Amino acid sequence: MKTTSKVAIGLGVAGGALLAAWLLTGDRKNKTKEFVTKKANDLKQALKKEVKDLEDSESLYV
Repeated sequence: MKTTSKVAIGLGVAGGALLAAWLLTGDRKNKTKEFVTKKANDLKQALKKEVKDLEDSESLYV
């Protein structure tokens, strides 16, 4: 890897860490937790629905 790509990756990781630290401090902590929980539940439901749809469609081709 070239030095510039290493620096870019390092800056990206450091920026992500700073954003996470900022989101998880003070009043933003509870709002961030609620937001992440809601999105995780939405994602779980979407994945369950997608798997169920795939299982149903396979039976039509047998």
